[in-house]
Amino acid sequence: MLKTRDLVAACMVLGGAVNGALAAQPATLATYQVQAPARQGQRVSAEAVVEAVRDTQVAAQVQGAVVALHVKVGDKVQAGQELLRIDARAANQNAAASAAQVQAARAQLDVAAKEYERQKQLAQKHYISQAALDRAKAQWEAAQAQVQALQAQAGAAQTQSGFYVLKAPYAGIVSEVPVVLGDMAMPGRPLVRVYDPSALRVTATVAQSAAASLAQASAVEVDVPGAKVARLSVPTAQVQRFPALDAATHTVQLRVPLPAQVQGALPGMFARVAWQGGADAAAPAAKEAGQAAEQAVGQQFLVPASAIVRRAEMTGLYVLDAQGRPLLRQVRLGYSDGTQVEVLSGLRAGDKVATDPQAAAKMR
Repeated sequence: MLKTRDLVAACMVLGGAVNGALAAQPATLATYQVQAPARQGQRVSAEAVVEAVRDTQVAAQVQGAVVALHVKVGDKVQAGQELLRIDARAANQNAAASAAQVQAARAQLDVAAKEYERQKQLAQKHYISQAALDRAKAQWEAAQAQVQALQAQAGAAQTQSGFYVLKAPYAGIVSEVPVVLGDMAMPGRPLVRVYDPSALRVTATVAQSAAASLAQASAVEVDVPGAKVARLSVPTAQVQRFPALDAATHTVQLRVPLPAQVQGALPGMFARVAWQGGADAAAPAAKEAGQAAEQAVGQQFLVPASAIVRRAEMTGLYVLDAQGRPLLRQVRLGYSDGTQVEVLSGLRAGDKVATDPQAAAKMR
């Protein structure tokens, strides 16, 4: 009986040792080795922002209190629709006074015209001298000039009173209303901001060498993550490139128009632009700014989309160290085609990336 117990104990010890040896063996982890992109046809990408082609800040031209506010943020307005009204009582009184002065001048003109006609009849019968006739004609002409001058003043006063009513310059959406009822409007102070949602564009700031490679691309890909449409392809001929560069950063702005049917795109949204440049455009980049500029322009890497780890605001990858241990590394991503994702920074050629983040997390 004692020998049986010893045999069972020995078997248990042996089984535990076998299980421990099996557990000590490293689990197989699927990895992807990052490769440097080929020199031919390097891809250029840049971060951008969505802007409205027509984005207007409606400002006051006169001073006064805001007495009527007809719109709020998010309202759709039509061209010519009244947005707000400024207290125009003093301006209206001036316009009324100018109109009354015009009426008085017209009455004086009628009297001068009748007097001139009588003087002409008397002059034909030689009852008055030519000098008296000339004086009557001069009074009539002076009355005409007075009416014209007062009419011009009345028109200016009427135009001035129109400055107290602000109207929409075109059909659009109200994006900002920085005033409330009772606020004092000053000349030049923005009161309402309106933009046209049917005309949007994407603006990107890129390096000089990256902009040079745009001439070799046939189209520019635009990705707006917040929009409801997939990546858009815009012909290079439609891309507007600013003729001057920023002297401090040596960068240039690019404007890419968005089609009118883009749903969900709003001004201020984050966007990306990318295009396929040529190998001859990448060589000047390395000469201009060395290896760092080369990586910024053409050394982006592609990794499987399944390898991306997203935790709150952090985006990263599990990269194997020299001992083969997966370590979480933060990266900055670019475009994605659904299966592969572009990594703009955080990786080097030759790095091994775990394609199964959950398995990599368990091995740490």
